[in-house]
Amino acid sequence: MRIVLASSSPRRRELLHFLHRPFDCDVPDIEESRANGEYPEDYVLRLANDKALAVAKRQSDECLVIGLDTLIRCDQDVMEKPMDFEHFQKMMRQLSGRTHDVLTSVAVCYWNGQGLVSSESALITTKVEFAALTDDDIESYWATGEPQDKAGGYGIQGFGGKYVKRIEGSYFAVVGLPLYETEQLLRMFEVTGG
Repeated sequence: MRIVLASSSPRRRELLHFLHRPFDCDVPDIEESRANGEYPEDYVLRLANDKALAVAKRQSDECLVIGLDTLIRCDQDVMEKPMDFEHFQKMMRQLSGRTHDVLTSVAVCYWNGQGLVSSESALITTKVEFAALTDDDIESYWATGEPQDKAGGYGIQGFGGKYVKRIEGSYFAVVGLPLYETEQLLRMFEVTGG
């Protein structure tokens, strides 16, 4: 069955290749805003499902659509992409020398060409311990251009990796596409035939 990745992320595309299945990409067009009182776990799961469904609705044939979302939680604060340098500084100071949670959700929708037949999703929480950061660290990292489009303002697979002391959980979930969980969800649909 055809697979569609609901993402424009080059990192997610690269990781999905490791599952050895051909796939297409289509960019979801959804509003990403957290509802008042919405728990971070519910928010990240909702966004992954919304992304998958938005892309599925544009498909005219049978397919499986993969939607993903990642956010950072520290002190119950939800950290998405930094709005500007000042916002980035605030996030980095909060993460500095501490452990935070990376929440990544993956949703797979089975679309029959006319409507949603079923969907399954998974939530992966990974603990990430950050090194203590100086103001120079924060400024030089921002200057690389990497933090601007990353949840929490850093990329573990890039320049930001040098600030990560250790992780407990899934490295690939922190990058943005949890390989094991995505594979298991796809197999569920392949076994049941949709």
